[in-house]
Amino acid sequence: MARTSRISPRRSAARGTASRRRVKIGIDVGGTFTHAVALDAATLALVGTAMVPTTHQARSGVAEGVVRSMEKLLASTKIRPADVILVAHSTTQATNALLEGDVARVGIIGMSPGRDLWRARHQSRVGAIELAPGKFIRTYHRFLDSSDGVDGQRLLSLVDELRGEGAEVFVVSEAYSIEDPARERKAAELIRSRGDLVTAASEISELYGLRVRTRTAVINACMLPKMLETANLTERSVRRMKIGAPLMIMRSDGGIMTIDEMRRRPILTMLSGPAAGVAAALMFVRISDGLFFEVGGTSTDVSIIRNGRPMVRSAEVGGHKLYVRTLDIRTVGIGGGSMVRSKHQRIVDVGPRSAHIAGLRYPSFATEQELGDSACADVQPLPSDPPDYVGISSTAGQRPEFALTVTDAANVLRIPTSYARGNAGAIGALGRALAATFRRAGDAVAQEILEIVAGKLAEPAQQFIREYRVDPALFVCVGGGGGAETVVPAVARRLGMQHAIAKNAEVISAIGVALGMIRDTIERNIAQPTAADILRIRTDAEASVARMGASPESIEVFVEVDARQRKLMATATGVPELRTRMPSVRTVSAEEILRTAAESCRVAPAECRVAARTEFLTVIQVAAVRSRFLGLLRSVVRPVRVVDREGIVRLKCGHADVHASTAGQAVTDLGRFIDEATTYGDAGGLEPDVYIIVHHRIIDLTGLMGKEQMLSLLRTELERFAPQEPAVVVLSRKQA
Repeated sequence: MARTSRISPRRSAARGTASRRRVKIGIDVGGTFTHAVALDAATLALVGTAMVPTTHQARSGVAEGVVRSMEKLLASTKIRPADVILVAHSTTQATNALLEGDVARVGIIGMSPGRDLWRARHQSRVGAIELAPGKFIRTYHRFLDSSDGVDGQRLLSLVDELRGEGAEVFVVSEAYSIEDPARERKAAELIRSRGDLVTAASEISELYGLRVRTRTAVINACMLPKMLETANLTERSVRRMKIGAPLMIMRSDGGIMTIDEMRRRPILTMLSGPAAGVAAALMFVRISDGLFFEVGGTSTDVSIIRNGRPMVRSAEVGGHKLYVRTLDIRTVGIGGGSMVRSKHQRIVDVGPRSAHIAGLRYPSFATEQELGDSACADVQPLPSDPPDYVGISSTAGQRPEFALTVTDAANVLRIPTSYARGNAGAIGALGRALAATFRRAGDAVAQEILEIVAGKLAEPAQQFIREYRVDPALFVCVGGGGGAETVVPAVARRLGMQHAIAKNAEVISAIGVALGMIRDTIERNIAQPTAADILRIRTDAEASVARMGASPESIEVFVEVDARQRKLMATATGVPELRTRMPSVRTVSAEEILRTAAESCRVAPAECRVAARTEFLTVIQVAAVRSRFLGLLRSVVRPVRVVDREGIVRLKCGHADVHASTAGQAVTDLGRFIDEATTYGDAGGLEPDVYIIVHHRIIDLTGLMGKEQMLSLLRTELERFAPQEPAVVVLSRKQA
């Protein structure tokens, strides 16, 4: 049976006098409301919140809501501008622009340095790009032979021709520019020097594939005018408030970037809204392995976190692949405000229409007098909707004024919530109306509604488990968003998993924006990367986030080799000031750490032992767990958990070996340990997944292929530590 708990961030410590407080402001732009939060930077305590309607129709778009929410927050909390050390916000501007076709027309200058001129001309001509039904990016094309370099006069003549056809912004895309981008970027600078907006394709991606690289650059360029206008307005407003702190924007991969970087690569903000919740799951809730459900009023975003990292995938627009990485988030059209459909006294579906779109109220939040002798009636929210949504009329025969929603079903079932608790008298009247209409107890009808919701939300969760081949026993369902308490317990029961609700769930995305880490990913096509290739891409990724303001001491880099796609990737993360994930406020006892690990492994504490530890992390191993099938002994495994000083499980391994070492000795030891933990089968040897625990860090080498790559990268990672610093080698064995 699923177990319920509430996940909280570290406890607040005394902040001291207001004059010394340092706060981070996070603003999340949602479909209906824009939420702003202020967090104490030292303790992560919530200082205050503010909410305003999202300003979709304002001249400056959602940026106006960002500014209004921040002004309201500062006024209500009495935060001084000097107290603010960071302002970050998500944005729906890029996504809305693409969905609505509110984009600029793009002129493309294709180029090639003398190789395959015909092919380069053809592949850089991408034509009209469909964004949504009936919405397109219009492109115009010219080609320049760059065999003898860039002829500036000829280039600008081609730009003038494109402008004459209607182009408003420009893209320069040269074949093989990822090998030598000098010509492509020189051409871009010449165009930029005349005051035009331009994107060089190699500035967006370093992957081969001229057509996809050009298409990605076109998507980026078409958003530049709108995004620059929004960025400039937001920055001016923040500075007008006398806030001198960095202004950061949420990226679609769960990190944040500077506003200057957004001006160059606005394409990276696509889907930044859903990414904010995942950032909170990582940094505030501190999930190491889990399914995260962010439940809004209209929809629920489902994502997966494994080994403390969110899963990512390539973005698509209009069915076309782009060279942009976004979080792997599955959106389901069910939220707390989703309406219910019925037929012949049966509940047949839930969603996707929501009450606020239908212009109907929630009966749970009416008064008992308003509902009166209420009765259920069919309603058609919009002309394109089916006519069998369930409405509630205060008086029989009248047009429905209320909608039966998921939130109302939870209230009828008296599910305890902190955010969506309705009026007791109204809920009683609603229950009676349901009983009269559906000829069974109102509780039974409400339960049917939540079972349908659980089934729909369990589908993407099960897809994640299959696609990423994870062990559900190591995972927990975690809920965020205002409707989390309503639906996540039901989903967890359907999946047979434990679940927890994040503290401050209703503003979890805004918290995620405030705590987002500066992030960048570099991808290169290298079929068989050498140790030098791995170290080079690691250095470049580290330098990129450092340029955006990440403190060098906080930067961590994960390098991954994708042999199937012949791709090498490095993802670097860091924080704007020297504050890593090291516990600084709350420390739990050794006994509590042991109990936490035992609970995670589902064994008694007596079956666990401390295998090794560093100053900040404890490695705990279960003596042995015997797995049986049909009464027969199948295998013996030794689960491992790594727990930090705050009692947070940072790493889970189903079966692993643990070895104590030092930073100076770990590289030498690791080669031998890998050989010992390699398993052999018909397909050959399977090397273990390797993690190195040192100080407050878990160095993850699972993305690499082969012992030599692991040893080479580990040497670099350990250079920052003294040779005598305790280190722990954890090797998670694979089944051959």
